[in-house]
Formats: sequence, C-alpha cells, structure tokens
Amino acid sequence: MTAWQELQRETRAGAQAHRAPDAPWPGSWQPLGARCHTTREGVRGTNFALWAPAAEAVELCLFDEQGQEGRHPLTERTFQTWHGFLPGVRPGTRYGYRVHGRWDPWTGARWNPAKLLLDPYARAVDGSYTTHDATCASVRAWPEREAADTVRDNRDSAPYVPKAVVVDDDDDWYDDQRPKTPWAETVLYELHVRGFTMRHPGIPEQLRGTYAGLAHPAAIEHLTRLGVTAVELLPVHHHVSEDHLQQRGLANYWGYNTLGFFAPHAGYSSSGTRGQQVGEFKRMVRALHAAGIEVILDVVYNHTAEGGVDGPALSLRGIDNAGYYRLDRSRRGYADYTGCGNTLDTRQPHTVRLITDSLRYWVTEMGVDGFRFDLAAALARGSDGVEMHHPFLGAVSQDPLLSRVKLIAEPWDVGPGGYQVGGFPPLWAEWNDKYRDTVRDFWRGARPDVRELGYRLSGSSDLYQRGGRRPYASVNFVTAHDGFTLRDLVSYNGKHNEANGEQNRDGTDDNRSWNCGAEGETADPAIHALRVRQLRNLMATLLLSTGVPMITAGDELGRTQGGNNNAYCQDSPVSWLDWSLLEQPEWRELAELTAKLIRLRREHPVLRQRAFFSGQAAGPGGQRDLAWFTTRGREMTEADWFTPTAALGMLLSGTAMSERDQHGCPLTDDSFLLLLNAGERPTAFTLPGEPWACRFQLLVDTATPTSEESLTAGAVTTLQGRSLQLLRVGG
Repeated sequence: MTAWQELQRETRAGAQAHRAPDAPWPGSWQPLGARCHTTREGVRGTNFALWAPAAEAVELCLFDEQGQEGRHPLTERTFQTWHGFLPGVRPGTRYGYRVHGRWDPWTGARWNPAKLLLDPYARAVDGSYTTHDATCASVRAWPEREAADTVRDNRDSAPYVPKAVVVDDDDDWYDDQRPKTPWAETVLYELHVRGFTMRHPGIPEQLRGTYAGLAHPAAIEHLTRLGVTAVELLPVHHHVSEDHLQQRGLANYWGYNTLGFFAPHAGYSSSGTRGQQVGEFKRMVRALHAAGIEVILDVVYNHTAEGGVDGPALSLRGIDNAGYYRLDRSRRGYADYTGCGNTLDTRQPHTVRLITDSLRYWVTEMGVDGFRFDLAAALARGSDGVEMHHPFLGAVSQDPLLSRVKLIAEPWDVGPGGYQVGGFPPLWAEWNDKYRDTVRDFWRGARPDVRELGYRLSGSSDLYQRGGRRPYASVNFVTAHDGFTLRDLVSYNGKHNEANGEQNRDGTDDNRSWNCGAEGETADPAIHALRVRQLRNLMATLLLSTGVPMITAGDELGRTQGGNNNAYCQDSPVSWLDWSLLEQPEWRELAELTAKLIRLRREHPVLRQRAFFSGQAAGPGGQRDLAWFTTRGREMTEADWFTPTAALGMLLSGTAMSERDQHGCPLTDDSFLLLLNAGERPTAFTLPGEPWACRFQLLVDTATPTSEESLTAGAVTTLQGRSLQLLRVGG
C-alpha cells in the first residue's frame, strides 16, 4: 500500500469514527441554512438545508460542548439542496458541513470532505480561523510549487476553523421605528464599531469595541450632537484575518475579508458568540433608530475570505467552487477583479440568490436601512465586462424590499473597464471620488482653474444628471476609511505605513495631500494654524456642497493616524478615535463648526437640493437658481471659467428653487453666498448687489471666529489666504 493510499484509508476511517448514530429526518429544502422550530407533532429541533448541486454526499457535523464532532449524513436532496431535520438540536448548537465530490482542479472541482465548511447561510459564527496548512483543500507545502494546488490535502481542518451556530428566531421588530430619512436630507457618518468605541471614556470598559458600546447613550450622544442622520458601518459581516496578517501578529481590522454573509461579526459582541451577537446587533440598531439615526452597512459581496487557489477552504470553495466563483480560462484558477484572490460569480443565479437573500435578511430581521457595496463594479461584471443591465442589478431594482432601501455603490473594481463613476442606474447612489480629488486639489492649490470645482460644488450634474438621477446620487467625501484622515491630509505629503509590515509599499501614493510646510506633527504655530484652517475649509466645503455628504468618524475631532493611509491591519490606537482631542480648544471648535454646518443643512433646503440646478429663473423676472461670481462681484463668463484663479463665489437662490413642498406649493428658502479662496494671499471679494442682494450676514469664516456681522451689497469683504466664508442674503 502506497503512502497516498494509506492517507486515503485513514481519512475514511476517521469519517467512520465520527459517524453519529441518529439519522436526520427528511426535513425541508427551504429555507436554506439552519432554522430551529417545532414540528406539527410538537417536536423541537432544527432543519438544515444546504445548496450543493454537484456534490456526491453531504455530512452535517454537530459539535458538543467539549468540541467533539458527530456526523450526520444528509440523504434527502430536493432541487439541488441537501436537507434534514434533527430533533433536539437547539439554538446555540455549533455545526458545519463536509461535502464530498470530485477532486479535479483542472475543471474547477475542489471538493474535499476533510475540510469543515461554514454554512453560507449561517446567522452566527463561533470560534476563530487559525492559520494552518490543514485549512487548505490542497497541499500547500507540496515540493512542486506549480502543482501544489492540484494535490488534495486530507488533513482535518476542523480544529482551525470557526463553526456556524444555530440561532433562535424569537425576536421581532414591532417596537422599532425606522427613521426613513429622505436621501436629500441624509448626512452619512462612516465609522468602525470597534474603533469608535474603544477609547470613549463615557462607555463602560466591558462594552467598548462592541455593538453594545455603539448603542450606549454616550456614543449616540456624540452622533446626535453632530446631527448626522446615518452611520455607515465598516464591515460587520463575520470576517477573518488573512494568513499573512496572522503571521505578522496583525489582524484585518477593517473587515473586508468576509466569511459569513448573514452573521454579525462575533468579535464585536459583548454578550457572547453562541447566537448572542445577533440579539446585541439588533438592540444596537433599535437604539440608533430611537435616536433618529439610520444604519447603513458596508458590505463585501465581491469576494470572500477564501482567497486564491492557495487560500483556505472555509465555505463556498468546498461546497461548489465553480458554482460560486469566477474561474479563469484554465478553470484551475480564479478571475480576480477584486485584488483579493477571487471574485464571486454574479452571473450564476444561485450566487445572486445568496447575495439578495443576505440583503433581505439584514433589512427584515436585523433592521438595517441600506448598504454600501464594496467594489460594486465587480458585482455587475458579465462575460464581457461591467454591465449596467446585469442580473444582480436587475434583481435588486425589481425587489419590492431592496429597491426601497438606500443603495450606495463603490463604483469601481480593479479589473479592466472597472471604473464606473456616474455609470450606475437610478436607485443607486455612488461614492464620488471625483468630488474627493477635486476638493483636495483645490484646497492644496493644485487646480489651474475652477471649472471642475463648479460641477462638484453643485451636485456633479456632469456625472449624475443622465438617466433621471438626482443630486443625491453623489455621495460626496473628502476622506474615507481608506486613505489619510482629514488631519493627516493637511499634515503629510507622503504615506507612513511602516507599522503595517510591508516596508511602506502598501497604500496609495496618489494622496493629493499637502503638509502645509512640515512633514508630520510640528511645534510651528503658523503651520499648525494653517492646518486647522485647512481642516475647516475641507469640512465646510463638504457640508455646503450639493449631494450627500459623508464624514469619516473622527475627522471632526482632528483624528490622526500618524500618516498611515492604509490602516486596515491596525487594531490599535492608530485607528481608534482619541476622544481626549475634544479637550483641546481647536479640535472642540472644529467639532462645533461641523455641527453648526450640519444644522444649517438641516434647516435650509437650498443647501440640500433634490433637483439639479438649471441656471434659469423660476419665473419671469426672477432670479436664477444658481449664479457664479468672480472676486469683483460680477457674474462669471465663459472665459472666466478658463482663467487661472483660486477664488470663486457661488450664490444659491432660495427664491428660485424648482422644488415643491408636500402640499404642492413652491418651496422657498433663504439665499446663501459661498466664497472660497484657495490662494496663499488674502483676496478682496466684492459682494454682489441687485438683483441678488441688498445685504448679507456673515455666518461662517474659516479664518477667524465668526461674529455674524452684517455687510452691505457691493461692499468688499476680505478672504484670508486659504479660507472660506458663508453669507446669508439679508440680515
């Protein structure tokens, strides 16, 4: 007997040793996943159902409190789904699957029953993923490296992988009131559950870093004081850390390495990981809703934690590799449009079903209000590139539930033709990176003129007016989790990612940042004052632009990551919000300015337009809804747009709005004049006169404490170098 035959014999013997005596009842093929219920005969138990169309056999594996495994073959198969009902299996029970089938990597077949697999529909996950070669379906250490992925590894992976958990279904949402904030009134606040709460002095220590911590009144009080209407949570689907991070003693802090699409990440639970994380997440959502705050999830459906062919077999790879993933032309490897080793194949009906089932679950059973889709272009890839009539986008748009929640695309991936800003269909909003780049360039003095800035300030009609979309299709942002914080944007010219352990090679070099004269922290008072002013400029520009603003958590506090622009693996004070910054006057004033600007947006619909500007008067002899001015107080001509300048005036007319209120009456508001000067030197700006205004009231000046003084039309106001003023017409 050869060594290979001996290894195969030992594998079969091990499987027999784990075989449980009780055969499952037939059960039902739907719903997929594990559902605990009581039968008509009064028997309490759990139904298990797994879609595995090409599998030859499926074993359900239950684990007791000591970690001992019992295997139950599922013999019933209906519509490509293996299923069975086990009496006596209650919530909190841990389980997994072993799926048998062909090993033929050259055709994409990678079944390996030695690998314990997570149920794709698992609603809770217990235990961690530990780096070990036994988790891989093939032999990683095979001497011939180019053939390693073709040799099956028969070692048991169960000791090194997390298990699914049966969850109770006794919760409902009868007492929950969703805020249902209209898109035009939305202010997004991107935050990390753990990072936002880990250092908050008002949150009990045992709740920091958890869903319960975010639900705590101290956390919610900051959100309501700012006035944001929605939190956009970095990934809370259950995720694991990649092998290379574990080997360096780091972790995937951001969470863009999903393993379970239905399970809240267990590491953010203060109450337990045997299903308790589900209830804790729901209570967090309820608490945020009660404060008028919506919950948007950043979701990663474009790839999974299984990585490339040398990655672990944790779930989908071992259930139906070719059915879930996009394979390359050789069928042996993966088409990688995500940069993460694999890409889910949304051309396949069941993959679309998995994603849409997950989305509906988070809306109906977990209470969330919308989603931001990471690398959304990858989800819309057909056989010939990105397609805006893709089955996935069609499934979402026609779904009576999903079509009513907030949908935000990160409109690109890393594949050819993947950059799709402005290309998604109606119902979808998009992260607008053109807004980010233009605003950054303007305030660092890198724009020769203000042509593109005009588009970005007024809702990016060049990108979103086609196809019946609205200004709120543009999610405006200056920073996000990925890149510099706002403070680092004005403090560093280059990235400083050495702590990530990749010799500073990771992270983008296209930061469009300016350190104001010194790299990193400095004691120079002039440089520090300029940086604080630049922060005010960037925050004010964001919140006074038409579209949906997104603030990155901590930017309003002056949070720094020490120049790290790719802190995805920094679960440490590098990434956690430092709440002690509020004790320093300049950062407390920045938070107060942020709240003031959000309050102005909320009170004045002219600052959050629902329709694009026309540049036309609402009626005969009336004002145009939007006008642009030079520093001399005259309206800009075509030639002015092409003239080198770093200053601009934008007047929003509250008497010429095209909107109507809920009763059908024309909507009117105050008018506002926004003046911007990105130049190094002070600029005199003549305030426009009739028919635009007789007087102005200064509301915001980023260069000085605002006294809200009154100014006469035609008067000259001085904008200090690199500063911004907001004035209200009248007063």
